[in-house]
Amino acid sequence: MKYFVNDGCIGCGLCEGTCPEVFHMTDAGVAAAIETEVPEEVLASAAEAKDGCPVGAIEEA
Repeated sequence: MKYFVNDGCIGCGLCEGTCPEVFHMTDAGVAAAIETEVPEEVLASAAEAKDGCPVGAIEEA
């Protein structure tokens, strides 16, 4: 499974705080996801980050 962050991101950093193995903040102040498959051991926390996004900016790729 892969995730991506759409243009609705407000840069709150919640996803990075929940799952830093998959999400990070860019120099533009918004979040981005790793381009590779989410590692098995962090699938649950990545899903938690997606579900916790206050603006629904994280989508499954």
